[in-house]
Amino acid sequence: MGKYNPANRCAAGAARLACLPSLTRCIVKNADLLLTNGVFLTMDEEYHVYSPGAMAVREGRIAAIGPQMEVEAGFQAVERFDCGGRVVIPGLVNAHTHAAMTLLRGLADDMRLDVWLLGYMFPVEREFATPDFVRLGTRLACAEMIRSGVTCFADMYYFEEDVAAATAEAGMRALCAQTVLKFPSPDAQSFEDSLAASREFIKRWKDHPLVVPAVGPHSPYLCTADMLRQSAELAAEFDVPLHVHLAETALEVENSRREHGMPVIPYVKKQNLFDAKVLAAHCVHIDEGEMRTLLHYNVGVAHNPSSNMKLASGFAPVVKMLETGLAVGIGTDGPASNNDLDMFEETRLAAFIAKGQSGMPTALPARMALTMATRLGAKALYMGDRIGSLEPGKSADVAVVDLSTLHNSPSFSHSTDALYGQLVYTAHASDVTDVMVSGRWLMRGRALQTLDEAELVRQAREVAKRIDTFLIERETSVFSKLVAIGGATEGESFEVQVKVRLADREGVVRALGAEPFSVLRARRYREYDTYFVFDDPAQGRLRYREDEFVGEDGEVYNVRYRLTLTGQARDQSYAASILVSRSRFIAPATHSLRFYREYFQPAREIEIRKDRRRWLVHYHDTEFFINLDQVSQPKLPGYFLEVKSRTWSRIDAENKAKLIVEMLKDLGLDTAQAVGAEYVQIADPPA
Repeated sequence: MGKYNPANRCAAGAARLACLPSLTRCIVKNADLLLTNGVFLTMDEEYHVYSPGAMAVREGRIAAIGPQMEVEAGFQAVERFDCGGRVVIPGLVNAHTHAAMTLLRGLADDMRLDVWLLGYMFPVEREFATPDFVRLGTRLACAEMIRSGVTCFADMYYFEEDVAAATAEAGMRALCAQTVLKFPSPDAQSFEDSLAASREFIKRWKDHPLVVPAVGPHSPYLCTADMLRQSAELAAEFDVPLHVHLAETALEVENSRREHGMPVIPYVKKQNLFDAKVLAAHCVHIDEGEMRTLLHYNVGVAHNPSSNMKLASGFAPVVKMLETGLAVGIGTDGPASNNDLDMFEETRLAAFIAKGQSGMPTALPARMALTMATRLGAKALYMGDRIGSLEPGKSADVAVVDLSTLHNSPSFSHSTDALYGQLVYTAHASDVTDVMVSGRWLMRGRALQTLDEAELVRQAREVAKRIDTFLIERETSVFSKLVAIGGATEGESFEVQVKVRLADREGVVRALGAEPFSVLRARRYREYDTYFVFDDPAQGRLRYREDEFVGEDGEVYNVRYRLTLTGQARDQSYAASILVSRSRFIAPATHSLRFYREYFQPAREIEIRKDRRRWLVHYHDTEFFINLDQVSQPKLPGYFLEVKSRTWSRIDAENKAKLIVEMLKDLGLDTAQAVGAEYVQIADPPA
């Protein structure tokens, strides 16, 4: 741009006006609003700056922008607004967020992404996310974003039609994507329901002046291949965007390689995801080849520096993405993982991280960072023809920024680079004084025009009290935490069991092949058990088990993971066996041991390792499980025979207890050898 002097007008100013170059020959046109006496940063491709500049607005669009004298000569307006020498920029574009999650801000911090999402966010959302919750959270988010100069955002959440309605009422602009997941969510019992809701939402909002409806398959790890394909087909059918999380964590990419034989980007390409107009959030862990794939399919990328740092997801290769030619915008992510919606802070971080990551202070200069927050962000959202820069024909979406405050002083005007630097490196969201969308003021003189800020804060405080009560009750109960992450089912209340030490197992194996035993099924396992023990014995014990199914050739042919929560046993001795009555809940272990360790936070852990041969047998018309175990951790000599049966009936349990005594005799075992303890008790005897 060369030297910058506020007294100078850009030579291209006249070309930006809807009038003839000669002022004496201009045809004066009508405008609804004339903004004057400002420093206008257009953020167009030529980066025109006008100081003092002016902008004419007619029917919500920019009719002209340029040097103040020329614009004033060409237009007369119903209303004039003196910018007071402040800087006027295009409204900032928040390229990725979950607006309604303002109501979950600060709910659970300093956790890994999977623990945070699956252990806290999803359970609380299942309990509290309703249309009213979503509307309130969205209004709260809109108020915060308007105050920080944001005029447009890309959202993905539940009850997205309510997000859209709240956004339109606030006067903001948004891309609103209805979430699609592979498991039941607050607004859908199945992904088919989510897709059906997306279809109806898109039909109703397709031509709205402020809201662009979209479909939002959450991510490849929370959607099946078929769900990704169907979501893309729906988006392509209506020519609307598709909003998705891609390659956010290294673990996600690692799992994709293991499960699908390829990284995330090639995998979703294989599912035809890029047949749609995709807005991809994060893309932290992608290489140059994957970037070229995204460029080939015109995929927009949303960079979320704060969220990626807070959740330790990594640093996205933003500079390389920009060099490749990708449209990369900046997003805050949801306010539960950031924890704010401040795009000034986010833009500053984007620039700083790029410099620190590359070791080059020239990486991602301020002007480019601001471009990402405006024009490139709009392009990533497929709205570049309407917003993102101050140009004739585009929507009058602007933010006015006061750079005369204490923390902005002094300021320099020798170069336009200094002005971009001041906005990105020095200015705060609180410096925004006025915001407009489509020619309508949403904030004037720092006063919100479309939202009652005090009432929103009051209502949010009431919601927080209810969530606090829910979490306090849940956090005191291991059982509640198990139920919260889903899949827990109650097991039989009564367990009859006996354990007998054996020096040799062959005699038992021979006995099982003869009367009165009838073998229904035989299997072999290698079992790896980790028991979580809690300070409060009343919480019971939680067992994480990995079962390896071993074939006759000694090879593992299947693996199963389970959680079992057992309450304190209430034992009733019956001869050599033990009749146990206790609560028992079983859940599939769909996450890692590390996840459960961080989520349940046990006081200590006990590990048991064993090789198990198991038979399901008929004995006197009654089914029993018979296990022959060799325990390797802790190292226990010989073998253990274990007879087990479970039932809902105490009477049935007592009858089975009697049969077990007879069974031991038929197996040639002495009841005096019975061990009245479980393996975890043998491994960790009471002091």
